[in-house]
Amino acid sequence: MSQPQQPHRPFFPFGNPFRMLSPKGSQLSPRLLSLLNTFEEALAARLRKLNPKDKGDVLSFTWMKLAMESLCETHTVIKTLITELELPVTEWDEKWIDVYLDITVKLLDICIAFSSELSWLNQGQLFLQCALHKLESNNSEKLMQACSSLDSWRQHIGSKNPRLENCKSILENLVDSLTLPKVKNSAKGKVLMRAMYGVKVQTVFVCSVFAAAFSVNSKNLIDLDVPNTILWAQAYSDLQTTVNGEIREVFSRGKFTFLKELDEVETVVNNLYPMIQDGMGPTEVEAFSSSFSDLGRRAERLSQVLDFLAKEVDGFFKIVLSGRDALLCNLRVSDTVADPFRGSNSEGIMGNRL
Repeated sequence: MSQPQQPHRPFFPFGNPFRMLSPKGSQLSPRLLSLLNTFEEALAARLRKLNPKDKGDVLSFTWMKLAMESLCETHTVIKTLITELELPVTEWDEKWIDVYLDITVKLLDICIAFSSELSWLNQGQLFLQCALHKLESNNSEKLMQACSSLDSWRQHIGSKNPRLENCKSILENLVDSLTLPKVKNSAKGKVLMRAMYGVKVQTVFVCSVFAAAFSVNSKNLIDLDVPNTILWAQAYSDLQTTVNGEIREVFSRGKFTFLKELDEVETVVNNLYPMIQDGMGPTEVEAFSSSFSDLGRRAERLSQVLDFLAKEVDGFFKIVLSGRDALLCNLRVSDTVADPFRGSNSEGIMGNRL
C-alpha cells in the first residue's frame, strides 16, 4: 500500500442523466413502473444496509466484503430485470450495447487490479507465519530472525502495486458513462437505462472505495451528485457521506494503513518488536506471551477475511464476464438470424476443409 494523499475536490458529473428518461408526454405503464420501483426500492435497501452504525466498521475488509456482496446482488438483479422487461438484445439500441461492452471491459480490468492486491496481501501472511514460528523459540538467533520477518511483512504491506495506478482513470471513465444515451420510442428502454444508472452509481462508489483503501490514496475517492428524484438517492447520499468522509478523516492522520484488520496486526507487531530487540526481563515474559498469542489470532483473522473478500471479488468478475459473454452470444445469434446465408456459407467452408 502506498502512502496517504491529501483529499481532492469532490467530482460532480455534469448534466442531468434523467433529462432523457422522462421526456414530455412519456408515460410508463403500471407494470413497467412497478418493475422500476421494485428495483429502486431494493437498491435503496441495499445501500442503507451498507451504511454502518459505527463509522470505524467502514474501514475493514469485513465491510468491503459486504460491499462487494451487495454489488454482486445488484448486478444479478439487473439481469433479472432485463428478463422481466422482456427486452431481448435484438431490441437494444446500438448505443446501449456499446456502453455496456465498454463498461464491462473496464470492470474486468479493475477486478484484476483488486484481485492482484488481495493476492499480494495474502502473500504477506507467509512473513507473519514465519515470524510466529521463530517466536516459539527462546533462541536469541531465531528471535532476531523473527524481527527480520516482521520487517519484511511491513515492507511487503507498504509496497506499491502498479496495477492500482490505473484505477483512477478507469473510475473516471465509468463516471463519464453515467450520462445515459438517449432513448427514443421505447418505454422498456427508459426503464432499463434508469435502472442501469443505479447499477453504475453503486459500482463507481464501491470500486472507488476499494481503490482508495488499497492504494491508501484519497484521490481515488469519487463523490457523485445523484438527482433527488429517484427512490434510492437519499440512501446513496447518506452512505457516500459516511464512508467517504470517514476515509478522508482517517487519511488525514497519516496512518500506515487504515484497514482495520491490517491495523490490528500492525499494532501487535509494534508491541512485540521492542520486546524482541531489547530483550525481556522476568516481568515482560507474560506481556510477550500475550502479544505472541494475540498476533497469532489476528494473523489468522486477517487471512480469513482476505480469503473471503478475494472470493467475492472473483465472484463479481465472473458475474460481469458471464453477462458480457451472454450479450455477445445473443448478438452473434441475432446476426445469424438476420443473415442466414452467413451461417450456411461458414458450414460449407468448414465442410470443404474437413
